[in-house]
Amino acid sequence: MSTSPANIELKRDRLLRILSGYGRVAVALSAGVDSTVVAKAAQLACGDKAVALTAVSSSLASGEQELAIEMAARIGIRHQLIETQEFSDPNYLSNPVNRCYFCKSELYTRLTEVAPTLGVDVLVNGANLDDRGDYRPGMQAASEFQVRSPLIEAEFTKSDVRELAKLWDLPIWDKPATPCLSSRIAYGVEVTPERVRRIDDAEQFLRQELNLRELRVRCEANDLARIELPIEAVSTLASPALRDKVRAKFHELGFRYVTLDLDGFRSGSMNSVLPVLQ
Repeated sequence: MSTSPANIELKRDRLLRILSGYGRVAVALSAGVDSTVVAKAAQLACGDKAVALTAVSSSLASGEQELAIEMAARIGIRHQLIETQEFSDPNYLSNPVNRCYFCKSELYTRLTEVAPTLGVDVLVNGANLDDRGDYRPGMQAASEFQVRSPLIEAEFTKSDVRELAKLWDLPIWDKPATPCLSSRIAYGVEVTPERVRRIDDAEQFLRQELNLRELRVRCEANDLARIELPIEAVSTLASPALRDKVRAKFHELGFRYVTLDLDGFRSGSMNSVLPVLQ
């Protein structure tokens, strides 16, 4: 359900007031719609006292670093790339159900380290109200590092965020969610740079072949690829010519088995096993 323009403007003004009250802020900018809106708001509310920081590692999907740079330049906010080392953490590599906690802990550790050199008082993220209803162990890490969530404080839903992004003429207002590549790997299957690179290459290949914005290649145990597509695209991929092309490409990339999920694309489908694993 979309929010009326008047209500979006009220929420926008509340968001700007909240951010201006923080003082000097650093925004964790991933180039998703949520963090981009927060970066834009921080620039408007804090001006030169705001900076955007983008984490760079093997888990970042192709094009996301470049998009973050582009969005920061468009917004006019100071921007810095920060290399994170989550792949050096055995807790992260073992891929437990709270893997995201270790990733976000590494991110916020790095951001906290650079904050004094950038003249920053408060770290902020792009979490919104809808994020509180999902399994997100990274929120625990944010709490431990005193990271603020201005969208939650201003009572923004995901729909509200998209409406404000559209109002601000941000070209990513309708961008699909782009979680890190490690989130495509089944819990308990080791996260490695080679696996995330394979997933990234597979998804880029499918996007080009099918002209789709939203899809997932999930890596299950035994290097089985489980392809999730919008339901209307399932029959297209199942056609003999394309099926054989995809099968050959995925085997070339290193997948042992290639499957097409008949349930179609579901954001966060890896979490369906959580009641069993916990």
